[in-house]
Amino acid sequence: MVAQPTATGAGTWQIDPGHALVEFSGKHMMFSTVKGRFQGVRGTITWNEADPASSTIAAEIDATSLASGSNDRDNHLKSPDFLDVEKYPTLRFESVRVEPLGAGRARVVGNLTIKDVTRPVELDARLNGRGRSPWGQEVAGFAATTSINRRDWGLTWNVALEAGGLLVGDRIDIALDFEAVRQG
Repeated sequence: MVAQPTATGAGTWQIDPGHALVEFSGKHMMFSTVKGRFQGVRGTITWNEADPASSTIAAEIDATSLASGSNDRDNHLKSPDFLDVEKYPTLRFESVRVEPLGAGRARVVGNLTIKDVTRPVELDARLNGRGRSPWGQEVAGFAATTSINRRDWGLTWNVALEAGGLLVGDRIDIALDFEAVRQG
């Protein structure tokens, strides 16, 4: 059961970097899936319960925190062939619209910036619950998913396979899980 927001949830919330994870997955050689994650996530949610559509979200992801379980692959994904983390160490998301869908769900429409390209994305977001931590902080848990075409952000590196197809798929699935702490 998804916890329902109450009037006590209005205000500013900070994403807790220690409880935030962005995972991605994409096809490799057309038939297997490679997964990875970013752990350096920070951001702010301005949550307006009286008018949820006026809520906003802004987040940054430390691109250098990318980890996929293979140092060689990680180094390649961080290279200029893909994210070019030396030149562009941060991925950014900023909402432009929040569309409440009921039952603790919303469509969050915003702009995702990867490298020097900003494109619109839609996140299917949900509030997983809310409560007080043992330290007295009000904490809310959120999750969101989306899919993007990496080529839309200029991430076009690839290799043709001898049997046909390409080494790296274009579709990247993204899943976010994080806690946010109410401020003030």
